[in-house]
Amino acid sequence: MPDPRGRNGRRYPAHALLCAAAAAVLTGARSLIAISEWTTDAPQHVLGLLGFPADPLTGLRTVPHAATVRRLLQHVDGDALDTAIGAYLQARTPPPAPPAPPPKRPALRAIAVDGKTVRGSRTPTTTAIQLLAAMNHHGVVLAQRQIASKSNEIPAFQPLLDTIDLAGTVLTGDALHTQHGHGAYLIERGAHYLAIVKKNHPGLYAQVGKLPWAEIPLDHHTRERAHHRDEIRRLKVAAFRHIDYPGARQAIQVVRWRRDLATGKGPSERVYLITSLDVFDATPAELAAWIRGHWGIENLLHHVRDRTFREDDSKVRTGTLPRTMASLHNLAISLFRQNGETNIAAALRRTSRDYRRPLTALGLT
Repeated sequence: MPDPRGRNGRRYPAHALLCAAAAAVLTGARSLIAISEWTTDAPQHVLGLLGFPADPLTGLRTVPHAATVRRLLQHVDGDALDTAIGAYLQARTPPPAPPAPPPKRPALRAIAVDGKTVRGSRTPTTTAIQLLAAMNHHGVVLAQRQIASKSNEIPAFQPLLDTIDLAGTVLTGDALHTQHGHGAYLIERGAHYLAIVKKNHPGLYAQVGKLPWAEIPLDHHTRERAHHRDEIRRLKVAAFRHIDYPGARQAIQVVRWRRDLATGKGPSERVYLITSLDVFDATPAELAAWIRGHWGIENLLHHVRDRTFREDDSKVRTGTLPRTMASLHNLAISLFRQNGETNIAAALRRTSRDYRRPLTALGLT
């Protein structure tokens, strides 16, 4: 990480301040004051592991004022920080999983791409910044990029994925990313895609929608009961090599029906998708799991940042601070997911009870 500060007056190393901020967020710190308080209360040996130098005369390690932390975090390069976090998470080895029988074919990694607006993060050119994130379907953020002002998610799609090894992956996204350029890019990178087709692409939508779906047999069906309603999902797949989209091999129809148990009524929804996956690359059950798993980026990432870290209520508004805090939240959530945690709030409380736990999570001990 480059240090954005001038050469004069650097009393504390930038990496020590960033490590302290990351460790504090792992314990549930939501503000700069909370980060500073955690650092102030940290024992001397913890400060040493974080990288704070000892005074040559007294041997004591002093801690920075909250204003020092603020000045660094509000000027740090957001792209460099997200790149460093993404590389760290991809290189980090998760705990070994129990042995499983060898698969008949190589398993594909599913990655979801979706954007989020950081409320209240006003800049001179926009009312709020937007962040585009790539997350695997297990809840680990692999990359994040800020969307340029007066633009949208489409131009940021390829730069976001340039930092990720896409070989053996399947990308899921919303209808906004069903772009011919995106499809060609993913095929060139050796990745597959599941692209939603809506009426914002009228020609492609008409081509897929006019397939004889009534004559195509049902390939996958699920029914679940939760939240006082039945949810029924029906999936049909048609191999169709003349779709006007780069590398498209199959068209998919998904019908979702949510029925309220009290009234017996509920809305139904019909969704069309296209995919570069062949019939031999994935089963209908896997396709259904990936389609549904895409929205995990809302539940596993965006919802946690909003509800657990109270991101939308945060008063951090200066410079790049909103993005920096969002990046640190991504790091904390992803570390806990890699360690097998499912309840992030409980993991934060547990980590806050011992100064050694955030350092262990970061690999500093």
